[in-house]
Amino acid sequence: MSRTSPYPSDLSDAEWALLEPLLESAERRGRPPKWPARRVADAVFYLLRSGCAWRMLPREYPPWQTVYYHFGKWRRDGRLRQAHDRLRAAVREAEGRDRDPSAAVIDSQAVKGTGVGGPERGYDGAKRLSGRKRHLLVDTGGLVLGAVVHAASLHDRDGAQGLLSDGLKEDLPRLELLWADGAYTRGFREWAEEERGWRVEVPHHRDRQLWRYGLEEKPRGFRVLPRRWVVERTFAWLGQARRLAKDYERLPETGVAMIHWAMSRLMLRRLASAVR
Repeated sequence: MSRTSPYPSDLSDAEWALLEPLLESAERRGRPPKWPARRVADAVFYLLRSGCAWRMLPREYPPWQTVYYHFGKWRRDGRLRQAHDRLRAAVREAEGRDRDPSAAVIDSQAVKGTGVGGPERGYDGAKRLSGRKRHLLVDTGGLVLGAVVHAASLHDRDGAQGLLSDGLKEDLPRLELLWADGAYTRGFREWAEEERGWRVEVPHHRDRQLWRYGLEEKPRGFRVLPRRWVVERTFAWLGQARRLAKDYERLPETGVAMIHWAMSRLMLRRLASAVR
């Protein structure tokens, strides 16, 4: 199949050289696959970047049923999550940092649902939005350490506990400090310190604190808070993938897989550019 005019979302040779060994399977039974894994990965990245439906994948790619099958297989056997985590460790090492972070930032993003249906859906009264929330734990550079998708009606405190209960304590042995916003102060801070041994800090606007004590006038306009902007930038990175503009997935686990795919694409681009 000709690749003289690839789509912008397709992997370069250098990027595929990094991803290929991470997607290989040790299983050697059965006949060889009809479609190369690279074209399957390109198709998933196209779907993620363009936001199209599975059935609307261009004919330059394998049949959508084949792409969907391999995508689901990579998600279920943990291959995609492992590839994502190994790419994150490689990026951190390339930046001169330890593979495992000692500090992280946590926050959630509410996204509108669609008519697809499925579990874990609800209404967020504060955002006046019906759908789901994406809860992320990121390092100080914005790379995803953990992700979970749950109903928008679930409070951030409870969603964060569900995220941090998902084996992250063992995966992040050096983690000591979490930055969060005010929604995580009541109950979550004590839980994180007692159950995980992690210190939780909540940055505040200094001007707003002084205003509350009557020492300054009420602050106006948008102001960047220390550390918390990092996770907001990660949400902006994910927003470049049109598939993540809304929640189109029936299963929350598929939504998490899409987050890992989007971040893997970003990290592959960084690593390949560093090799040049």
